[in-house]
Amino acid sequence: MGVRIKSTGISRDTDTFSIVELSGRAARRAMESAGIEPGQVGVMINAGIFRDSNTVEPAVSALIQKAAGIGLDYVKEDPRSFSFDLMNAGTGVLNAVQVAQAVLATGSAEHVLVVSGDTHPSLTRSAADDEFPYATAGAALLLEQTGEPEGFGRVHTRAAAGAPGLESYVNTETMGDRGRGIMTVEREPGYLDRLLATAAEAARAALSDSAVDKTTTALIAATPSADFPTRLAAELGIAADAVFTPDLTDGDPHTAALTLAYHAAAQADSLAGYRDVLFVAAGAGPSAAAVVYRLPALAGAAA
Repeated sequence: MGVRIKSTGISRDTDTFSIVELSGRAARRAMESAGIEPGQVGVMINAGIFRDSNTVEPAVSALIQKAAGIGLDYVKEDPRSFSFDLMNAGTGVLNAVQVAQAVLATGSAEHVLVVSGDTHPSLTRSAADDEFPYATAGAALLLEQTGEPEGFGRVHTRAAAGAPGLESYVNTETMGDRGRGIMTVEREPGYLDRLLATAAEAARAALSDSAVDKTTTALIAATPSADFPTRLAAELGIAADAVFTPDLTDGDPHTAALTLAYHAAAQADSLAGYRDVLFVAAGAGPSAAAVVYRLPALAGAAA
């Protein structure tokens, strides 16, 4: 028994910069693609970090759940559903997969929906810049239990010793009355090299645990820089043409990067020659998480 991706949904619509709205749209598109009703989603997990107007309460997951139309009726016959935020820098999506594996194994939910994405708190822009290096996008993974020999393996996590390398905060000394619309992001020199080493360590653990053939393994990794996935592939001995990335025109989509990249590759049928996908998430800490995903036979190479 494993957990597989039933469908994906994304939103990079330009009529709004609200991550609540964009994530809600991505969630609805994932459900529509899978042909399921909102009542069939038992749990929704939001792995996004940077949110509309620096919202602290209520949980942003509850706002996205409402935007997605999940669990809006409160009558006795309605199926139960709930949502929560899981914030762990750039690794949150794969941490959410870990939670989904545990939830689905109990049979207490038919589907788990993992949403992710970030926006500048001012809600005035979608492209990354030197001040705020993240692009706005919403993404959703719809997960389900399967009895087939496919899906996610064990998620491996690693954290480096020392300073976090990347810090994001609202400067209370200088914010004045602008605190809901500003964010300070500081990256230490050498951060990307430390992050690459941590990501490679997590990835090697995942590869070793799954004993996959690297020649039929695609790599989808975090994009803290445009060349980070290819640098990671070189460290792991995976071919550069087996690396799949999201559209980076506006910069790094941060927590949405893995889902955006998988969605694009699946839509283009680019995974047809592969048997497995190695997902590697990485971010502040430096921290990383990695997992091997065995593709369904129809999506990847013949079993």
